[in-house]
Amino acid sequence: MLVKTKAIVISSLKYQEKSLIVKCLTHSDGLKTYFVPNAFAAKKSNQKIAYFQPLSLLEIEANHKNKGTLEHFKEIKLAHAYQTISIDIVKSTIVMFLSEVIHHSIHEEEKNETLFDFLESALLWLDAHNDMANFHLILMLEMTKFLGFYPDTSEIEFHYFDCKEGTFSQYQGTECLSEHETFLFKKLIDLKFDSDQKVFAGTERQILLKILLHYYTIHLDGFKKPKSLDVLKEVFA
Repeated sequence: MLVKTKAIVISSLKYQEKSLIVKCLTHSDGLKTYFVPNAFAAKKSNQKIAYFQPLSLLEIEANHKNKGTLEHFKEIKLAHAYQTISIDIVKSTIVMFLSEVIHHSIHEEEKNETLFDFLESALLWLDAHNDMANFHLILMLEMTKFLGFYPDTSEIEFHYFDCKEGTFSQYQGTECLSEHETFLFKKLIDLKFDSDQKVFAGTERQILLKILLHYYTIHLDGFKKPKSLDVLKEVFA
C-alpha cells in the first residue's frame, strides 16, 4: 500500500557499507522500519543521511507491505528543518537521549496519532526556545500518558509516590520514593514546557531523571538505560 504520512526518525543503523535501516514513528501506521539502500553511495548522500538524524521530522511516501518486513521509502523530505537543534550541543544531546528513550519505549506497530502529535509539537517547541533545562524530564513524564502509566494524581496530597503502583501513598512501601523525591516529582507533574526552568537545581534534575528511568524500567518490558545518559548528565553538570 502506498502511504503518504508524517514520520519522526527514532533510530538509524548502518547496514553493511552503504545502506541504512531506519526506524520511524509514523502518523499513519505507528512504528515502521525502513531499508534505505545506498544511503552512503549517492552523490547527494550527505543530504540523504541528514534526513535520518535522531528525531528528524519527515514527510514521506512509502510502500507499506505490512508483513512485518522492512518497508521502503519512495519519497522523503523534511517536514521541518530544525533551526537550532542541529547546532546547539545541549539540544542535540537532549534529542539523542530522548530518541533512545522512545526507541526502548515503543515496540508495537499500531497507530498512535495522539502520541505522534505530542512528540511533533514538543520537538517544534524545543527548536524554537532556548530555556529548556527541564524539557527532557517533562517530555518523559508526559509520554507516560500515551504509554499507559501516567501517575494517578487523585491522592497527590500524600507524601510518598509508589513507582510500581503509580499512585501516591500515606506510607513508604518498598517501591516508594522518599518524601523529598516525591516532593520533587510533584513539582515536575505541575510543569509545562514554558514553565520557569529554574524551578529545579541541577542535582534535583539528576534525581528526577533517575526516578523517571526507574519508573520506565518498572512499567515497560525490556526498557534499557540509554547509552547517551552519561553524555546528557555531562551537558547538565
